[in-house]
Amino acid sequence: MRRLIRLFAFSFTFAFLLLATSVAVAQTSKSSTTRDAEFGPVMRAYLGYLRNEQDVVDDRASRREITAAYYRRNSSRIHALRQMAVRLVRDSGNDYVPELEAVTIDELGILFEHPPRPSTFRSHEVVADKFRFLGVERSGETFYLFARLDPYEQAELIQKRVNAGGSTSESGNPSGQRVGDSATRARRIVPN
Repeated sequence: MRRLIRLFAFSFTFAFLLLATSVAVAQTSKSSTTRDAEFGPVMRAYLGYLRNEQDVVDDRASRREITAAYYRRNSSRIHALRQMAVRLVRDSGNDYVPELEAVTIDELGILFEHPPRPSTFRSHEVVADKFRFLGVERSGETFYLFARLDPYEQAELIQKRVNAGGSTSESGNPSGQRVGDSATRARRIVPN
């Protein structure tokens, strides 16, 4: 009889904990869904991606795999990316998020072979034919945010420069052979 009572008590406790956990998970997902309800599926997916990135950083910090400075910088970077994505989507009214990069002044060398001076950046200016400067976010540190241009935008910029009489070699872009042109001569066939 005692055994049956213990089994019943254990089952009841387990069921209660399971129910409480599922309610807590539902509340968390409902609150993030409610927060992101103003956005379309692309933006919600991007915000979900940023939440997952923060979870990874939090997990690595809890296991003491990273330093406190590394944790702060990456958490701030994620926050800056979120702020810029929200601003872009709200301003444009379009459910589209470009590929965003957020770097500090000492990380500009990651994006650019010859890092430009941040004082020369102008809003929405194309930098090095690869990135569009979006602005600065101060989130713990100062982050410079860029949107990576897609290959079509890059090709259009290069074509405009060529049509305007400029040379693509000035900007460090390859010039010469077009796509589809053969790099070697066709073989000469001699009849027997």
